[in-house]
Amino acid sequence: MESASFCDDFPPCLMAPQGQGRGSLWFTVALLAGDITQKGYEKKRSKLIGAYLPQPPTANGAAVVRCRLQHSDVSTRRPFRSAHIGVCDVREAAARERVASATGNRPLFYFRFGVDQALPQERRVPVTPSSASRYHRRRSSGSRDERYRSDVHTEAVQAALAKHKERKMAVPMPSKRRSLVVQTSMDAYTPPDTSSGSEDEGSVQGDSQGTPTSSQGSINMEHWISQAIHGSTTSTTSSSSTQSGGSGAAHRLADVMAQTHIENHSAPPDVTTYTSEHSIQVERPQGSTTSRTAPKYGNAELMETGDGVPVSSRVSAKIQQLVNTLKRPKRPPLREFFVDDFEELLEVQQPDPNQPKPEGAQMLAVRGEQLGVVTNWPPSLEAALQRWGTISPKAPCLTTMDTNGKPLYILTYGKLWTRSMKVAYNILHKLGTKQEPMVRPGDRVALVFPNNDPAAFMVAFYGCLLAEVVPVPIEVPLTRKDAGSQQIGFLLGSCGVTVALTSDACHKGLPKSPTGEIPQFKGWPKLLWFVTESKHLSKPPRDWFPHIKDANNDTAYIEYKTCKDGSVLGVTVTRIALLTHCQALTQACGYTEAETIVNVLDFKKDVGLWHGILTSVMNMMHVISIPYSLMKVNPLSWIQKVCQYKAKVACVKSRDMHWALVAHRDQRDVNLSSLRMLIVADGANPWSISSCDAFLNVFQSKGLRQEVICPCASSPEALTVAIRRPTDDSNQPPGRGVLSMHGLTYGVIRVDSEEKLSVLTVQDVGLVMPGAIMCSVKPEGIPQLCRTDEIGELCVCAVATGTSYYGLSGMTKNTFEVFPVTSSGAPISEYPFIRTGLLGFVGPGGLVFVVGKMDGLMVVSGRRHNADDIVATALAVEPMKFVYRGRIAVFSVTVLHDERIVIVAEQRPDSTEEDSFQWMSRVLQAIDSIHQVGVYCLALVPANTLPKTPLGGIHLSETKQLFLEGSLHPCNVLMCPHTCVTNLPKPRQKQPEIGPASVMVGNLVSGKRIAQASGRDLGQIEDNDQARKFLFLSEVLQWRAQTTPDHVLYTLLNCRGTIANSLTCVQLHKRAEKIAVMLMERGHLQDGDHVALVYPPGIDLIAAFYGCLYAGCVPITVRPPHPQNIATTLPTVKMIVEVSRSACLMTTQLICKLLRSREAAAAVDVRAWPLILDTDDLPKKRPAQIYKPSNPDTLAYLDFSVSTTGMLAGVKMSHAATSAFCRSIKLQCELYPSREVAICLDPYCGLGFVLWCLCSVYSGHQSILIPPSELETNPALWLLAVSQYKVRDTFCSYSVMELCTKGLGSQTESLKARGLDLSRVRTCVVVAEERPRIALTQSFSKLFKDLGLHPRAVSTSFGCRVNLAICLQGTSGPDPTTVYVDMRALRHDRVRLVERGSPHSLPLMESGKILPGVRIIIANPETKGPLGDSHLGEIWVHSAHNASGYFTIYGDESLQSDHFNSRLSFGDTQTIWARTGYLGFLRRTELTDANGERHDALYVVGALDEAMELRGMRYHPIDIETSVIRAHKSVTECAVFTWTNLLVVVVELDGSEQEALDLVPLVTNVVLEEHYLIVGVVVVVDIGVIPINSRGEKQRMHLRDGFLADQLDPIYVAYNM
Repeated sequence: MESASFCDDFPPCLMAPQGQGRGSLWFTVALLAGDITQKGYEKKRSKLIGAYLPQPPTANGAAVVRCRLQHSDVSTRRPFRSAHIGVCDVREAAARERVASATGNRPLFYFRFGVDQALPQERRVPVTPSSASRYHRRRSSGSRDERYRSDVHTEAVQAALAKHKERKMAVPMPSKRRSLVVQTSMDAYTPPDTSSGSEDEGSVQGDSQGTPTSSQGSINMEHWISQAIHGSTTSTTSSSSTQSGGSGAAHRLADVMAQTHIENHSAPPDVTTYTSEHSIQVERPQGSTTSRTAPKYGNAELMETGDGVPVSSRVSAKIQQLVNTLKRPKRPPLREFFVDDFEELLEVQQPDPNQPKPEGAQMLAVRGEQLGVVTNWPPSLEAALQRWGTISPKAPCLTTMDTNGKPLYILTYGKLWTRSMKVAYNILHKLGTKQEPMVRPGDRVALVFPNNDPAAFMVAFYGCLLAEVVPVPIEVPLTRKDAGSQQIGFLLGSCGVTVALTSDACHKGLPKSPTGEIPQFKGWPKLLWFVTESKHLSKPPRDWFPHIKDANNDTAYIEYKTCKDGSVLGVTVTRIALLTHCQALTQACGYTEAETIVNVLDFKKDVGLWHGILTSVMNMMHVISIPYSLMKVNPLSWIQKVCQYKAKVACVKSRDMHWALVAHRDQRDVNLSSLRMLIVADGANPWSISSCDAFLNVFQSKGLRQEVICPCASSPEALTVAIRRPTDDSNQPPGRGVLSMHGLTYGVIRVDSEEKLSVLTVQDVGLVMPGAIMCSVKPEGIPQLCRTDEIGELCVCAVATGTSYYGLSGMTKNTFEVFPVTSSGAPISEYPFIRTGLLGFVGPGGLVFVVGKMDGLMVVSGRRHNADDIVATALAVEPMKFVYRGRIAVFSVTVLHDERIVIVAEQRPDSTEEDSFQWMSRVLQAIDSIHQVGVYCLALVPANTLPKTPLGGIHLSETKQLFLEGSLHPCNVLMCPHTCVTNLPKPRQKQPEIGPASVMVGNLVSGKRIAQASGRDLGQIEDNDQARKFLFLSEVLQWRAQTTPDHVLYTLLNCRGTIANSLTCVQLHKRAEKIAVMLMERGHLQDGDHVALVYPPGIDLIAAFYGCLYAGCVPITVRPPHPQNIATTLPTVKMIVEVSRSACLMTTQLICKLLRSREAAAAVDVRAWPLILDTDDLPKKRPAQIYKPSNPDTLAYLDFSVSTTGMLAGVKMSHAATSAFCRSIKLQCELYPSREVAICLDPYCGLGFVLWCLCSVYSGHQSILIPPSELETNPALWLLAVSQYKVRDTFCSYSVMELCTKGLGSQTESLKARGLDLSRVRTCVVVAEERPRIALTQSFSKLFKDLGLHPRAVSTSFGCRVNLAICLQGTSGPDPTTVYVDMRALRHDRVRLVERGSPHSLPLMESGKILPGVRIIIANPETKGPLGDSHLGEIWVHSAHNASGYFTIYGDESLQSDHFNSRLSFGDTQTIWARTGYLGFLRRTELTDANGERHDALYVVGALDEAMELRGMRYHPIDIETSVIRAHKSVTECAVFTWTNLLVVVVELDGSEQEALDLVPLVTNVVLEEHYLIVGVVVVVDIGVIPINSRGEKQRMHLRDGFLADQLDPIYVAYNM
């Protein structure tokens, strides 16, 4: 383990060796936790679990099954990640757990490992001094951080958890791919052998058994806690079977469920009342080692979810579990709303009528004692230095220690004086030139000294004071990218620092460039590094003497301060403030000359600087400085130095007391009776009280007196705010306040009885400083005085404070120039007060109490919470074996107009997934119970990965930054948006329907037209269309074969761009004839039989189609199976062939072999194929006659397509519709025999098929066919063909466009060089059945603009199942328009146009022009009434080329009649419309059509099938997906769907698997912010997992089925609580 990770935790010397001290752990086996998605893990099962197979329980019917280990020497703790435990299969377990939760039975079993737990409490071995070494080892591995230690609090947390246990639901545990789980060696899990189990190394109970001399009642504290959580150790408890105190997954034993008869509970269970009477008590059967094979993915038993939806697999069980958990009653919703610049309302917090309000009188400002003017106090600090340096030069000033604790160096007052003078002289005279010195009095210089060299720092600091330059002490930059060092650079820049003073050693240690220069650190100004060691300096001339003035208002030094947001400010302290502060400290602490003081604190700032560098010199004291590096090696060093030097005073932090406690190991020679004052620098942290108490407890017997402990409160702005005075009266106990945590969140002081769960015990930090006045003011708004029982920000008025933030006058005014006012508004003083940044109150007797810091304040829905308090609660949750104590960061992020609490902790490398998850879920419960606030996100990161501050703490703002930008790389994440987000807008209530008359009148009154539009009227178009006189396409082909036999209709290109094949009119005619003969003679088909055409895109397909028409058969085009992927593609082929009732299947020889191959036989039943005809071998003869249909309304062909929702639908196209379709396209695109059109589409359905096979025959133009699959080898093929053939009109799909945009993005220059020219293209139409993908079309246009592509050329078409082409841009008519609509209005089915770039705006592009002969109306999908212009509704279409119905085997006529023969419920009730199933709206534009009318634009918003109804509003998946893709650079694709009303977001990750968990919070945030929806499940998968059909549309329902059937192999699945 790296020592750095313990910097704020334990020094490495206190760590147990790997594998030791991690004794018997409470281990709750999570059955559902086996959900790690790796398929081959079953093999390890027997090896891992052998040791744990349980014996049958002895206590009859006990709900807690206690398993003693069979082999007493194997008490290994091993990861329980196997998919099987004993015989029980997790999938079945999940299935049964579903049933269990539906019946309200909640069996729960603990496996307890280790011998010790079974002993009754009284027989435990007490910890005696003789077992101290073992005790030491135990403390190091398992004890809690004493800084945050409070027995009361720990009990409160445990009691809260115990209470939760009664009602807590199961929380589904996230699933992780094996490769993502931290692999740790097995020995990390092995404690020493069981013989030492009775001493209970590191176990939960042994942790805090109290030290041998403990006089307080903390004995067996942890044991009591464990009882509170896990139920008592005796076998009588049955309540623990309800649910463990927040264990992660639902811990079930499937076998139990198998034997439990379930009564009929068909309704979902009432998940709010689980109590212990539901526990099932069943003995585990003996023969539990029989093997049972696991079912493969996706075919686990069918189960019923609570909603009665049959589902299978474990994922769905987890989701059900999640749904059940979410049904628990939440915090009460809030009542009032604020308008979010729209009708959609976000809830705003209403004050709780029962909330505590302050009732006390207005406080009075409290005055500290008079600052006694002592005659011999020096007039300035430099004068004091001169005095001692000359009259007692031999007196020791500072002793520094090496890492062995030996004195390294003693700096005397004489040396300090002479060396400081030398430094002063050299700064002023040896930098720059005589005429142009670099540093003048008043300039700022940086002091860069390491923490182990206080002597050099002290010399440099006093050198600056003597030279009258302003020192700015900062940390040593270790690397160019230190956390926060950039901000320090900004501070130096703003202070105008050009020189940095440093020591020799430090200078050598700075990073260097290859030339040996110190590089410029990121964000730093250019600095001259100046070494202050005496040997490098010139001696000042005899006659030179520093100018020593009385203290004045010049700046003495600047102390840096890091803010909450990470920015660094410089607080300026004047010389008079510096001197007065030293005087006040001298008076308050009773310092006298030549006292010895031990300092463990950082001497560069704060308490360490004030006592150890400044006040010490004023009083000629001797400082023993203990460097941090020595504390890491020997945490007792400071106590040893106090004894050795008989020191009177020590300056420490709670951490140092805690470390000493852990390490003291009965040191015989410790004697602290010399101490008269132990200054606790972080006494303002409310949790320091526990360290003080525990320290006193242990060291009272070593001479430490209670009154010696003096906590103080300080802030960079106000310097020392208050300090407890050392008294001689040991009878006067220090002040204590036991405050109600609930009251504190409202800023009210309520003294609480200690029994109450959520309390905060605080100690006083003594009295106000001499010469100062203090008051507390309201933290927000005008600085009004608080009442006596109100928490406010402490403000101080004194000389001894900082005066400004350097260079920031605005911020300075707000902090350093505050005039507190009374309730009547009168200022209480003419002098300004300074905000200390501390929250607290002045208690009885003028004692100051601090309850938190402004920086740590998080205001969640109007209540204040302190980050330190939240940390303390998290740390009180046992067992603490899973995270490092000192390494927890708590901060808030703003999501959806409120602050949300985020907790980030470092996880120990040896904790398992289940452990951590269990710990996380318990932390959530504890915080919920004690603080009544929900945690939004809890993330665990690997050890040593959080950014550190120079002294080893966690760099909070940097951590927050990493979290928000998604680069924290957590290894575990638990999000709880459902519990914390209580300010979502009200779910929309559907309004009662308005009657037809009101709709009509309403539209008239508001001036809205009924939304309808039409293309040009076919009857009025004069065109010399020869093909019009034929009713059937087969006749058109025969006519063309006679009149223009050699006119080329089709040219097929191969991947090299050369012509692979072409067809003239006559060639096509003759080929079709031969195919017709083959169908009649070899196939013996009758007219009207269905024939499946399974061909690759090409000419064979076209010939086979016309061959079918010539023979009177009905063709169905089917995409051939993919040879590399037969298993998934062939079943679809088989299904279409069967559903279409094809009597015969025509194909090429190659595919023919493929259909009968062994691979095919594995995927489908090859014997069930109909007759297969191979058209590579055609008969030579012509048919006797060509079939002519009797009626144009008979079936011409069937068009089968899989919709995005995964529905296979075939529609019937009659001969009349086919001809009308071709004519409409001919007119819209102005197609003539002289034209050439390039087509890069799949020719199997919809408009793609019509353009590929039918239009050229009808219009006579030449089609250049480019199979999209060829673009995979040559992405430029399509565009090169367009350029080469000088094509004016081209058609493609989104997938083709995406391929070109991605594949050719960097090649535009080389394509230009090859002569690619797109300037002749008039229309480039994307054939689609969805909302236009505006981002893709725009980037395509932009990319190829340089190659001559006109930006307005790119447009889209729109078709659907009922009408294969409704809109198509065509050649004439206005350009497609784009509008911006309000996305929130759209959710309410309203269309509200907004400006581009306004919040919540969504760009929509028109879907091409409406085709000639097509009429459109927008109707309400529920009531079927017509809608006005401003409404979103279903697009209904009436046209001659509508399909005539679905081709259904089962003849589901109701479905068909509804879709193809609908009438409006009022208005024009005669016209028969087809319903497209797509939502859209019409808008009349300012543009004019070809016929002079104003142009109506159709905007398609999305498919009705795909739209998700959530919270009463309609959401379109693509909008949520767009937001999610923007959330993080590594998200390449996203798909969303809903399951049991939960929103599931699947994201494809382009990056390392370590980034997977970063996405969970970001995805949740963006969907909340932009869509007001809570994501239920986030699934992170590999690239290419989201299925896409041939048109490039996402198959969300396939994805959903795959996810629920466990077939995705996700990297990570997060279940948001």
